[in-house]
Amino acid sequence: MSAMMYERLWHAFLDTVAMVGVSALVALAAGIPLAVFLVLAAPGGLVHAPSMQRLLAAVINGFRATPFIVLLVALLPLTRLLTGTTIGVWAAVVPLSISATPFFARIAEVSLREVDDGLIEAAQAMGCRRWHIVWHVLLPEALPGIVGGFTITVVSMIGASAMAGAVGAGGLGDMAIRYGYQRFDTTVMVGVIVVLVAMVCAVQLAGDMAVRHLRAR
Repeated sequence: MSAMMYERLWHAFLDTVAMVGVSALVALAAGIPLAVFLVLAAPGGLVHAPSMQRLLAAVINGFRATPFIVLLVALLPLTRLLTGTTIGVWAAVVPLSISATPFFARIAEVSLREVDDGLIEAAQAMGCRRWHIVWHVLLPEALPGIVGGFTITVVSMIGASAMAGAVGAGGLGDMAIRYGYQRFDTTVMVGVIVVLVAMVCAVQLAGDMAVRHLRAR
């Protein structure tokens, strides 16, 4: 590849990091509260709200069942309302966040459900309030699983961000389509694939190291 193409590859990489990074933070901030509510409001949980729990679970399942490319197109009006445009990095953040949040919420929910009931009962016997139990029992005990699930979520978001390039979202996917596929330039395609693989490996390695550290505490 030429020097100009390497520069474009670098900028595409930064765009992908930006859209995935911001979307991942949104998914993390929204997914954990959703997961906590799904666990607390489940039958036999600490909060008696079965109707709201079932409604929220149905909404989450609906978003999870929708393919990302379909969700990307369906959310174009909302994306335009929030960002003022339907193309570019920041426009991609909206569908990426909305797609990743339910996915991560379900993974976090599984980790929270695996916390030993005896720990929760012991905390209740000690007179702990619900938010104490969530903050000092549920989340710390489920943290390795949550971090592992968040790693999986980020990896899937990297793939989704490349798919978003098909509709002008920018980043590595846009470069692969515009400068690789449409111009029949195999070198560009290979370069994008190498960068994507390296990103996924780096994220997975960091996530695995974090999980091992948390489990060793």
